[in-house]
Amino acid sequence: MISEKKRDIYAGALVVLLGIGTALIGQRYQVGTLTKMGPGYFPVALGFLLTFLGCLIGVAALAGKSVVETSGGAHHGGFAEKFDWRGWVCIVGSVVAFMVLAEFVGLLAATFCCVFIACWGDKTANVKSSFLLAAGITFFGVLLFSYVLHVQIPIVRGL
Repeated sequence: MISEKKRDIYAGALVVLLGIGTALIGQRYQVGTLTKMGPGYFPVALGFLLTFLGCLIGVAALAGKSVVETSGGAHHGGFAEKFDWRGWVCIVGSVVAFMVLAEFVGLLAATFCCVFIACWGDKTANVKSSFLLAAGITFFGVLLFSYVLHVQIPIVRGL
């Protein structure tokens, strides 16, 4: 078994490598400026952020603090006592539902179903709170992605 310290150092190094790779690939596209962002702006910014976070993980490991301990989470030797299948199934299922529904029924229904299904990954979720959260995120998501960012997914297919 790899010690926690080595595991965190390896994880930090992996995140740094991913960040550097993302920033380098993003620079192949026009980066632009802060007021007029190009297609490479977000990947480059994300790459720098990942590199910074990877360095923080590595420094925390070298300082002797586990990432699990510094994040305030309970420490269970690196693994949860019982794997939460419900959460994983709901989250992955919500992404799959979004991909399928966006293709066939549009952004409105896909966003609502995605959020509603993901809510059920939480054991304390109920129908009312899930519905309200899904409706709110759908409203703002449709405004943002259709009217502000002009994403090419129709709000409702057939319109």
